[in-house]
Amino acid sequence: MKAFADYLDQIDNPQHRERTEEVLKWVAEKYPNMEQKIAWNQPMFTDHGTFIIAFSIAKQHLAVAPEKAGIDRFSDDIVQAGYDHTKQLVRIKWDGPVDYSLLEKMIEFNIMEKADCTTFWRK
Repeated sequence: MKAFADYLDQIDNPQHRERTEEVLKWVAEKYPNMEQKIAWNQPMFTDHGTFIIAFSIAKQHLAVAPEKAGIDRFSDDIVQAGYDHTKQLVRIKWDGPVDYSLLEKMIEFNIMEKADCTTFWRK
């Protein structure tokens, strides 16, 4: 979590900072072998040099970016969880619950599908 300390310190709203830290800590503890880094001004997790998932903050939500393939694969689950999404990200409202089982599905999907990936992004 040291990789994310400066990012978290820059979040002015204490509830947003706490929620973001909670989610990042959950991912870090659940997947201790993934690398933690800040890139494109957002916290992200990678595996063997390939992108797995990233997070960013907005005024109304925490954005989760599992790449388009993850959104496509779990679109129904995302809607069922009550989240809004675009082609690239899922929006978790600050005052709503975090569906950790959905996050786990998206992360596991990317880890497994990108096991042999040699590039940062999918081609």
